[in-house]
Parts: sequence; structure tokens; C-alpha cells
Amino acid sequence: MAITSSAKKALRASKRKRVFNLRRQVAIETPLRAFKKFVIAKNAAEAKALIPSLYKALDKAAKTGAIKANTASRRKSRLMKALKKLG
Repeated sequence: MAITSSAKKALRASKRKRVFNLRRQVAIETPLRAFKKFVIAKNAAEAKALIPSLYKALDKAAKTGAIKANTASRRKSRLMKALKKLG
């Protein structure tokens, strides 16, 4: 447990940031799971419909610092690669 006042404040800030970061992670993971399902099922039209929401979630997460910019770019690149592979 935190003893000094600065450590207590840091703990409070960390708890607040955790909520925001988890919210961003869920915003990415939920459409990503659906996208992967459609890719496995070879349903290109449904997978393509999820791309804008995935891009938006990744860009917002990168903007707020939940993930790094290169991570967002890499994930977007892999999404498109998977989509193109479907045909």
C-alpha cells in the first residue's frame, strides 16, 4: 500500500488511467473478434463492413496513448492484408 502522499496520488491517477485504457482496449477487441470470425467464415462483405469501426478504434487508442502509433499502423496493415486474402 502507498505510504507517501505522492504515492497515493500516483495510485489514484493510475486507477483512473486504467479505466480509460481498458475502455479503449475493449473498443478495439470487440470488433476485432467479429472481424476474425468473418475472416474465418470467408465472409468478405461483413468483414469489410467492420473495417471503418476498427480503424476508428485503433486511431483513437493511438491518439490517446493506449497503444503506440506504430502498433496501430501494424494492426491496420494486417487487417487489410487479411481482407485482401479473402478476395
